[in-house]
Amino acid sequence: MKINWGTGIVIAFIGFIGFILFFVFKMSTDHKANHDLVIEEYYKAELGYQNEIDATINGKSIKIEFVKTSEGLSIKFPKNIEEENITGNISFYRPSNKHLDFDLPLRLSNSHLLIPDKRLLDGRWDIKIFWNYNEKDYLHKESITYIK
Repeated sequence: MKINWGTGIVIAFIGFIGFILFFVFKMSTDHKANHDLVIEEYYKAELGYQNEIDATINGKSIKIEFVKTSEGLSIKFPKNIEEENITGNISFYRPSNKHLDFDLPLRLSNSHLLIPDKRLLDGRWDIKIFWNYNEKDYLHKESITYIK
């Protein structure tokens, strides 16, 4: 049987469409490709974004240091901050695995907070510190690469 050029074009189109459909089906059912949102309630979080911008501007006035110690990661606040007037939390976000994310309440001891070594795995961590001090909101964001 001889195939003319019109039949060849139709076969090529059918083959191409079949490949695209196979590719779309394969990628949408593959469990290796993670299609989760970064934040579960994205639109609700977007509404409070102006407050986050204001807190970030306030947070730039306070220097926070991250120091690796033998016990873990020490987060140091300035000495002139009164610890009893601070309320807030720290969020640790692991871009490679959402199951490793965790939040901690902000409780300072001698103007620093220690995150135990067993809570952090090696690799990149995005840290977001949100706190209220003297009825003013502050936010500090930093990405670190933690190595034990």
